Amino acid sequence: MDSRKPVDGQAFGLMLIVCAALGLQQVALKATLHDISPVLQIALRSGIAAALVGALMLWKRELPRRGDGTLAPGLIAGGLFAVEFLILGEALRLTSSSHAVVFLYTAPVFTALALHFLVPAERLAPVQWAGILLAFGGIAAAFLGHPAAPGGASLLGDLLAVLAGMAWGGTTVVIRITRLAQAPARQTLFYQLAVAFVVLLGSAAALDQTGFNPTPLALASLTFQALMVSFTAFMIWFWLLRKYLSSRLGVLSFMTPLFGVGLGAWLLDEPVDPGFLTGAGMVIAGITLVSGHQGLKTLADRRRRAAA
Repeated sequence: MDSRKPVDGQAFGLMLIVCAALGLQQVALKATLHDISPVLQIALRSGIAAALVGALMLWKRELPRRGDGTLAPGLIAGGLFAVEFLILGEALRLTSSSHAVVFLYTAPVFTALALHFLVPAERLAPVQWAGILLAFGGIAAAFLGHPAAPGGASLLGDLLAVLAGMAWGGTTVVIRITRLAQAPARQTLFYQLAVAFVVLLGSAAALDQTGFNPTPLALASLTFQALMVSFTAFMIWFWLLRKYLSSRLGVLSFMTPLFGVGLGAWLLDEPVDPGFLTGAGMVIAGITLVSGHQGLKTLADRRRRAAA
């Protein structure tokens, strides 16, 4: 029997913290890109967080055991995680943080589509297919309503953010269908952070993006990214997944794009055009239908029983 419980006040409060931190990460990366490239900053934050997670695993005695079957999928998941942030780092150089966070959070759509064909128990219900169509319609609306940009640079950035979402979706699929599904959450996170550190540091060097001007803002951003995003927020998220129903948490997680858009407009004075707002609303509504289907179905069943 599933011992996880419905979302309560504690879970909602913690999810607010997690979503605000994740929504702010794109804003922080964008605000400091002239002092440190997003790719280098994500590499450094991943290395710092990997060291912290590794130390915690050592203390908890959760280090991977030889022959436990997690190394190969862990490296694959870590590689996809690195690709996600490599693409996202380039996207943030070309488009706004508001656009990046919304398009990045298309990841659950790609996860659901892949699992539909790979895992029989993950077949999509009709309402989820409707959510996928709504999300893709929202992407199209956001693209078509995009204000003209010199050289189409901003559109390219938006497209890269969608591709980053696809890579994130692929990471989730690997975790879902391999031995990582039974591995401790910290172990999976360590694989992702360690591989991302190596790959992104090498990528920053290859792209000639290793310059670092240690301004107070850049140092504050790096500290926030490493401690609050890659370590604390992810640790809280995994703790919540062990205690509460994942379908309910999944719906709450889509507060992140809302935080991202609002914080981008507030802190960076990013323009939020009506076409993008319409498309973003469709994307978030569609993803909510895809990820929150089970929770919505449970709520509807309870109301029917109460009415009967």
